[in-house]
Amino acid sequence: MNTTTVERPQAQQAIGQIAVNLPGATAIFRRLKLDFCCGGQVPLAQACASKGLDTDAVLAELARLQREDQAPDAQDAAALIDHILTRYHAVHREQLPELVRMARRVEAVHRDHPAVPVGLAALLENMEVELLEHMEKEEQVLFPAIESSAAGLGSPIGAMRGEHTAHGALLDQLAALTNDHTPPPGACNTWRALFAGTAQLTDDLISHIHLENNVLFPQVEARTAAPCN
Repeated sequence: MNTTTVERPQAQQAIGQIAVNLPGATAIFRRLKLDFCCGGQVPLAQACASKGLDTDAVLAELARLQREDQAPDAQDAAALIDHILTRYHAVHREQLPELVRMARRVEAVHRDHPAVPVGLAALLENMEVELLEHMEKEEQVLFPAIESSAAGLGSPIGAMRGEHTAHGALLDQLAALTNDHTPPPGACNTWRALFAGTAQLTDDLISHIHLENNVLFPQVEARTAAPCN
């Protein structure tokens, strides 16, 4: 599981470095029209001043991207589900559209570069479709059934585990296409931020799958298998 600690962004830190170090920051910078790619060497405070933005407000928004990974008590299924929904489902829905956007840009702008990750945007789009469908099934069917202590959950849990295996295969493709999330020498800030984001997506999805496969689902299976007294 991911245990990497991300350094809190600072006002005098270069905006491009924040974009690379803090996955998700690019979406904020793009919305605020802060140039983190070609103008990435400028300190955040200076970039904000040039746009008439409150640096402290931007820093506070960036700080919200640093998420709590500590899972609740493994025996509390409802709390586990709430953690999965807020820490992983909501985050995947934020991550993937921005990664797709950056991948399209990198593939277009650097199409003549020998290391350009051709097909990355398409792969990420496919991952987004698969994950959205998977999470919808959990949110609408499986998780409510678990919270209501419904019986007969072996089949839907088995189906979710099978889809998790498919997600793992997509992560293998993602690692291969990004050279294990390693940008080439001299890559622009957008390219570097893209690969930092694909690495974070990978860590998050692995942690997400682990929490369901190895913590939540076994608890439910043990409960439903327990003999009645």
